[in-house]
Amino acid sequence: MKTIHMLSLNAIAALTLAACQGPDAEQARRDAASAAKHAAAATEQAADRAAVEAKAATADARVAARELAADASRATANAADATADKTREMANKAEQNADKHDADHAQH
Repeated sequence: MKTIHMLSLNAIAALTLAACQGPDAEQARRDAASAAKHAAAATEQAADRAAVEAKAATADARVAARELAADASRATANAADATADKTREMANKAEQNADKHDADHAQH
């Protein structure tokens, strides 16, 4: 961005020179046109680089989002498995208690 700023300043300075009257005015105009052309090219290159970097950042963000979604999905699945295991464990204990209760009452 600093390069663009400097090139723009150079182009403005060259345009100011081009406005001068005298034998060097035509050369100053050519120099100003050249500076403006170079500034435009540098601006276009900077915009292209920014677009490439933005695209790469978007791709990185997309990958990170997918990884986070996969992690969240795994965490949800693990929590569901743990809940199911605990539920089975509690159901088994309840069944054992019921069997014991039935056995105790059968003896009386």
